[in-house]
Amino acid sequence: MSYQTIIVDDRERSVIITLNRPDALNSISPAMIDDLNEALDGIEGRRQLCAVAITGNGRAFCAGADLKAAKERMAGADAATINSQFLDGLRRLLLRIEGFPCPVIAAVNGLALAGGLELLLACDLVVAAESAKLGDAHANYGLVPGGGSSVRLPRKIGPTRAKQLLYTGEFLPARRMLEWGLVNQVAADGDLLAAVEDLIATLAARSPLGLRRMKRMVDDGLEQSLDAALRYELSLNAQHAASHDRTEGLAAFAEKRKPDFEGR
Repeated sequence: MSYQTIIVDDRERSVIITLNRPDALNSISPAMIDDLNEALDGIEGRRQLCAVAITGNGRAFCAGADLKAAKERMAGADAATINSQFLDGLRRLLLRIEGFPCPVIAAVNGLALAGGLELLLACDLVVAAESAKLGDAHANYGLVPGGGSSVRLPRKIGPTRAKQLLYTGEFLPARRMLEWGLVNQVAADGDLLAAVEDLIATLAARSPLGLRRMKRMVDDGLEQSLDAALRYELSLNAQHAASHDRTEGLAAFAEKRKPDFEGR
């Protein structure tokens, strides 16, 4: 399938999506939102999918919304309506990534700012290059978040640190974000893709069904009381007890072999 703004590397159990607007620092345009939705449409129902990784081509992961294109789109038109339509499309895309059935990895190769940070926040895991810098950046241009950073960021790193990034607009290095808990792993600049490939290989060796259910346990459990979340965990555990992957995993353990998971 041909896309205007992304490259899709589709494997049997994983997919790597590369944002491909390097001259615009992979900034988010309406066409990119459409391309990402179309790519997700093509893979969302795949039972054996274990991981999706999103990275950027060039020196940025994603520098946020394409402000230059936005200005051109709003010239002589109802700016508020156009802005609202764009942000609604972005909001729905990020909710879709956040709720995607299998784990989604952000492979941060450079700048992740504003909407780029919001894209990263919608992912499950973050692997960043040593030289990568992350920040909200809206304050630098008199803007306020519209893609979820004021909501997801404090939930990830706490309100005090989130307010520092939001208020100052500063870009912080990947190592600092590792300390703050926003980044899972920092890799040397030349080793980022290798580190992501290693993580993908680890996930691809796991039960796709188990990964889907654990993601639901964690994400849905965060929105519930402790007692309700524990009951929900037991409910999904009971469903999993009858699955092929659980049976196969236990048989492989007993027979001292690698399991052959099918995602069912």
